[in-house]
Amino acid sequence: MAGHLRDLTRRRLLATASLAVPALLARPARAATWTRQDYERAMARSGRPVSLTEAQFAAIQARKPAAMRRIEDYLKEHLGAADPKVMAAFEAVPREYFHYMYDEHRATPGDAYEEKPKPWALGYGSALSDYLGQAYMTQIAKPQPGDVTLEIGTGSGFQSALLSRMVMRAYSVEIIEPLGKSVGRIFAPLGYDNVETRVGDGYYGWPEVKDGFDIIIVTCAAQYAPPELFKQLKSGGRLIIPIGQPFKRGQFLYIYTKDAQGKIHSRRDVGVFFIPMTGAIKNNAQPAGAQQERRRHPNPEWLVEPAAHRA
Repeated sequence: MAGHLRDLTRRRLLATASLAVPALLARPARAATWTRQDYERAMARSGRPVSLTEAQFAAIQARKPAAMRRIEDYLKEHLGAADPKVMAAFEAVPREYFHYMYDEHRATPGDAYEEKPKPWALGYGSALSDYLGQAYMTQIAKPQPGDVTLEIGTGSGFQSALLSRMVMRAYSVEIIEPLGKSVGRIFAPLGYDNVETRVGDGYYGWPEVKDGFDIIIVTCAAQYAPPELFKQLKSGGRLIIPIGQPFKRGQFLYIYTKDAQGKIHSRRDVGVFFIPMTGAIKNNAQPAGAQQERRRHPNPEWLVEPAAHRA
């Protein structure tokens, strides 16, 4: 979503604590120190063994403070302030753990905390989104300690890991079977026991979660917002979704909210560029009113330049 990302090509947020206790304090995201041995052990437990030298691991960690400053500056510039919860979650979650080429069975931790944020390939046509775009979407979702969230498009798992440090429980659906099965194994080794994933079509959400979701965040571009997601959104909940045509400019991030009476309110946010949602959305007719929604906003106001994103 950052301006310097406009030349990118296609590549594809738990604390079980009372609301009075900050989630990050109640459920540490990881050990107080994160060592090379911790990283290698967690990677091995997740089925992705890797070996780094101390120098290689240290070089990765040395880049993180600058990345944190970029995130803070970006959120201040575009949203007026950086939410301390979002910053704490980014500090806690080891991004290098999520850099992995799944179709090649190859770890790529050296790509983490890059100076010029951009998506990184995960294999199978998916990608790890740039960290500035993830920070932006996370903050506008307004995660709270008691929330239950749903992510459509698990990708690397980083977005749900991030959300899990701030909310009560995080669910995530991935349509690409080999990716979804592999990424489903990466949360437990970090102690993230409030994340649940499955392979499936995100168009249908996760209807088995009885009480629905406070936040639904979609990390692929849909031609319209799937009706099932509105049904699963709690009163007061927020649906964050990019809407637009596949691989074309003119995609926008939409923020939908449901009021106490069940009425949906929408706001078009920033211009973005996401890889497309696949599955049932291709074969289901666009609901009445979706075209009207876009006609309500005929003149784009670009707050930031479009970029390619995925979880």
